[in-house]
Amino acid sequence: MVLILPDGDRESPRRPSALSLSLVRALPLGRALAKAGRQDGLVVHPVHYRTRGWNGDAAQHAADATWAADEVVQQYGDVPVCLAGHGFGGRAALRAADHPAVTAVLAMAPWLPDEQPGSEPEPVKQLVGKQVLVVHGTNDARTSPELSYRLAERVKKVNRNICRFEVHTDGNALRQHHAEVLALATDFVLGSLFPHPYSRPVTDALAAPPPLGLRMPLAAGFGKSLRH
Repeated sequence: MVLILPDGDRESPRRPSALSLSLVRALPLGRALAKAGRQDGLVVHPVHYRTRGWNGDAAQHAADATWAADEVVQQYGDVPVCLAGHGFGGRAALRAADHPAVTAVLAMAPWLPDEQPGSEPEPVKQLVGKQVLVVHGTNDARTSPELSYRLAERVKKVNRNICRFEVHTDGNALRQHHAEVLALATDFVLGSLFPHPYSRPVTDALAAPPPLGLRMPLAAGFGKSLRH
C-alpha cells in the first residue's frame, strides 16, 4: 500500500477542495506507482487532509497520515505501507513514519522549518528501521534543499537505510526531470515493499557514507534502462 500525501500550507484551518492543486500535482506519482506495481498487487490511495494547513504543533498533515495508516490496517490487515509525500506531504511522511504499518518513506521536496537556536530539531527517531528516500531539486525556491540534506544527515546517524537524490537545476515541482523522478520513486517503492532489487544507483546511494549517499545526483535518463 502506498499513501500519497499532497502538499499543503503552513497555516490554514480551511478544508482543502476535492480537486486542490496540490492533490492534482500528486496524481501522476500515484498513477505511475499503481501502474508499475499492478502485477504485485500494489494499492495506491491519496490522502485527503482535514485542513489545508500543517498548523504548528497540531501537525495536522502528519496526524491525517497516521489516521490513513490506521484505516489501511483496518481495511487491508497487516500489509506494509509506504508514505509518499511532496512538500508538506513530505514532512508528514517523515513525521508519521512511527506508525507500525509503515515500512518505507518517500519524501519529495519536503518542507522543513528553519533551524532556530534553542528550538527542537525536526525529529528523526521515528525513522529508525524504515527505508527512506528523499528527493530534492537543487533550485527549489519554496522548500530548502539544504535543510533536507541536514535532516538526512541526522537520520543517517540512527538509520543507515536512507538515501537522498538531488535533481540538479530542478525546482519545487520537479517538472524538469519529471520522468526520471517518477522512475526513481517507482524503483524505491517497489524495492521497499516487494522482494525486488533496487536499481544500482539506489543500492549505491544507500550503501555510500555521507555526504555521497545523501547528495546523489539523479542522472538524466534514469529509468530508461531499468526493469520498469
